[in-house]
Amino acid sequence: MGCPWAYLSHRQRRFSILGGPILGKSVVNLLGELLHEELAMRWEQLLLDEAFTGGALAWLPGRMPRVGQLVYPAGVALDRLYFQEVRLTSGGDPRIFGDPGHIQLRGPVRQVVTRTVQGEPLLAVRSDYHCALWKVSQQGQPAPLQVLQVKKGATGISLSPHLPAELAICSRSGAICLWTPQDGLRQIYKDPETLVFRDPSPWRWADFTAHPRALTVSDRTGVKVIDTQGPPGCGLLLFRGGAEASCQKGERVMLTQYLGECGPDSLQPTLHLICTQFSLYLMDERLPLVPMLKWDHSLPSAPLLARLLPAPRPGFPRLLLLGGQGGQLQLLHIAGEGASTPRLAGPPQSLPSRSDSLSSFPLLEPKSQWRLQERLQAPTIGLAATLLPSASTTTLSLFQLSAAGDIFQQRLHLQEDSGPPLDPGSNSHAPTASWSPQATACCRRWLKALLEVPPAPPVWTTPTFSHRRLLGFKEQQKVEGKVPEGLRAAMAKGRLVQQRDLGSLPTAEPPPAPEPGPEDELSERLEAAWEGPAAAWWEQQQARGLGPRKQPKRHKRRTQLSSTFSSLSGRLDLSDATSPPHSPDRTSPVSRPRPPVTPPSQEMTQELWAQCVPSERRQTLRDYMAKLPLQGDTPGGASAPPSQTSSVQATPSRQRTLLDCTAKLSLQRDTPGGAPVLSSQTSSTQATPSRQQPALSGSQPHRKKPRMGF
Repeated sequence: MGCPWAYLSHRQRRFSILGGPILGKSVVNLLGELLHEELAMRWEQLLLDEAFTGGALAWLPGRMPRVGQLVYPAGVALDRLYFQEVRLTSGGDPRIFGDPGHIQLRGPVRQVVTRTVQGEPLLAVRSDYHCALWKVSQQGQPAPLQVLQVKKGATGISLSPHLPAELAICSRSGAICLWTPQDGLRQIYKDPETLVFRDPSPWRWADFTAHPRALTVSDRTGVKVIDTQGPPGCGLLLFRGGAEASCQKGERVMLTQYLGECGPDSLQPTLHLICTQFSLYLMDERLPLVPMLKWDHSLPSAPLLARLLPAPRPGFPRLLLLGGQGGQLQLLHIAGEGASTPRLAGPPQSLPSRSDSLSSFPLLEPKSQWRLQERLQAPTIGLAATLLPSASTTTLSLFQLSAAGDIFQQRLHLQEDSGPPLDPGSNSHAPTASWSPQATACCRRWLKALLEVPPAPPVWTTPTFSHRRLLGFKEQQKVEGKVPEGLRAAMAKGRLVQQRDLGSLPTAEPPPAPEPGPEDELSERLEAAWEGPAAAWWEQQQARGLGPRKQPKRHKRRTQLSSTFSSLSGRLDLSDATSPPHSPDRTSPVSRPRPPVTPPSQEMTQELWAQCVPSERRQTLRDYMAKLPLQGDTPGGASAPPSQTSSVQATPSRQRTLLDCTAKLSLQRDTPGGAPVLSSQTSSTQATPSRQQPALSGSQPHRKKPRMGF
């Protein structure tokens, strides 16, 4: 489509010319800094989008085991928080009740956290610069407790498993704040530098530990345990990317999560999960820097989502879901209750992703197929799961939220593996996905709605400016008259405009009459013949012919050279010219009257003849012109009166003589001595093979053509 900024209007051009000297340097520098910052941020987002770390989708349990609420953001800017009540059947299929309720926020939702502490469900939401906390009643209605503003930008929130309504907030400036209903907001830690080595990422994360007054603080280089009541700067380094954990080069911390929740089948209360882009670590607070379990997850994208689920049955290992930003899912079985060491109770299992279900959809045209594939491959920004225990098998229901705003549900049936234990370092293949009739019908409806939505219009449009006061624009004159009321009513109702809505149309001016052209006898004759009275027209023409006839003006067909010489003869002053020897056939130059001087305007037109004559030949031509008689062809040889000398016209014989003279002057060259050719030589005739031209005067003999000085 091209760049829309390449087409600038006249007003924008005037504005740039007017404000160029003033805004040139400052605007360019400011735009350059902002553009560099934006490009750096976009490049970091392409490599890793850390805004949705922790996930923006949560499952809030309801009053009954199979009923709950899905809390997720929606809208173009993800600035609406929706609460959708869902009931799961015995087979794991979701049933939706009513329309979802929503809360309008001031920014996009980046993280949603739910936790039930002492029987009180809590909901925390993180945006770019705001954090909010709600208390959910038994009927599922959220009641706001506190809204906090983070000026530097929030990167993570966590809810305490020990005390109700206790919230930890992390900022990009390196500050960790703790909010409680009793004490309010207070800062417990701040360090703008990273823990282990220098890293430019401002990402910070905080979570709780087994002790209610101890927290973990994380950045890309490591994890540190701090005491909220101790002096600033004190703490214990729990994990760092180095040789102690056998980390790879360039390995960075992506997510930390506390796994020691209270419960009958819970893991050790001092256990923490640390995920990097290459591996997964299980750390114990009592044994810092040395991981108790390390496993390479081999996910193609960074794991930013993790959910710990309870055991399906007593004595079974707990389930840990690990989700990558690209939509990949892995299921881990972690055993190690009580004082036993945590371990993997089987190989990690890769679950089917959304893009794997593309083959189950019907074949579409290339454009629609590309839209479907792009929608299924959108990044995952939220993950929620719940277990549905039953007598025969346990069903795991997964919910995934994509960046496009779609929520996908996946149902898994967990079965006990009675085979020999496998190598924990190897991954088992993903199970084959099977579609139920209800799921097939639901996907068809979703696909139909997706293809009916028109593609989004282009974001970039040509900008418009309105700076008439600065640029000195005059306001355009308003059109006289008012718009008919019928037209306004038709436009308001959106109906077709009819003639009665427009009112009386303005009368159009008649076209101008054609200008009368020159008289055409043939046209008049044809017109008279067509109308009928052709005889009257003929008599009128005969009557015109009997009257005095006008002589039509004839155009003077004179060459430029002849007219120039004729005007020259009346302009030259012959008083200073050297008189040649008298000829018996010529009239004495003394008896010739002196021609009057022509005005300057006429001299400018008469000097045109000299443009085609070389400068060294002009005097010779003037001398020759002085010898020619003014009235050589008049009978009796009488001289013209003085009144006629200013406009003497050349006779045909004289015009011929002047033309021959000019032709000879243009061909001759200067003599070796540099002297001009004599007037006697200019009167010689030019001989040609076909004929010889007559001499200029009868008294001069015939001479041969000069050989150009050779």
